[in-house]
Order: sequence, then C-alpha cells, then structure tokens
Amino acid sequence: MLSNKEKMLIVEIWESLTPVAEEIGADALLRMFACFPGSKTYFSHLDISRGSPHLLSHGKKIVLALAEGSKDISQLIVTLTPLQIMHAYQLRIDPTNFKLLSHCMLVALSCLMRDDFTAVAHAAMDKYLSAFAAVLAEKYR
Repeated sequence: MLSNKEKMLIVEIWESLTPVAEEIGADALLRMFACFPGSKTYFSHLDISRGSPHLLSHGKKIVLALAEGSKDISQLIVTLTPLQIMHAYQLRIDPTNFKLLSHCMLVALSCLMRDDFTAVAHAAMDKYLSAFAAVLAEKYR
C-alpha cells in the first residue's frame, strides 16, 4: 500500500506536527463538525467550541495516535487495538466518522503545511489516513 519512501514521509510529517498536535487535531474536528453536523452527536456532553479544552484535548489525542501509528505502519492493527475496542464497543462511534475525519484531517494538513504538503505528501497521507480509518472500523464487522 505504501512505499518505504511514503512511510518515511508520513513519519516525518507527524513528527513535525506533534508540537502543534492540539491545534491541528482541533482544526480537523471543527471542520468535521461544520461539514458533517451529525458527527457532533458523540460529543454532546463536551464543550466542542473553538479553543475549548475538550476540543483541544481530543484533537491532541487524535494527532498523537496518528503519529504513533505512523512509526510502524505494518503494526497498525496492533497499535490501534485499544482504540478499536473503545470506539466500537464502549463509545459506539459510527465508523463512517473515521473516514469523514480522515478527509477533514487532509484539509487541515493542507492548510497548515501549505506548499510543504506536496502532491506526493498528500497521496501518501491519504493512503495512511484511509488505512488508519479502516483499521479503526474493523471491530464493527
């Protein structure tokens, strides 16, 4: 699915973004909530307004999980097992939301990285985010 060069690029991108994990994750979440309002239902008990501690905290968790998963993509299923279980069995998140968030994350990355988010980086990240979303959705089958 991903070449070694693409894997290295993905690791580099996420490593460079961990210092701004809260901001990039929150931006992707806000985009998802604005474009796909139904996704907000899972967060009705939290303050998900721009800049809120809940939004920043969850955004950071997402980016750090993406960064951790990128370190060894061949072990993505193992790395994400706790998140699979939590989202499928405890939170009961509709797995469609993982794909929606992946799309919004691509847009957020493009806005943040600008010219550094080349066509090659975009394609590699799209593949990675698709795999990430697919792995999270596996427990629903």
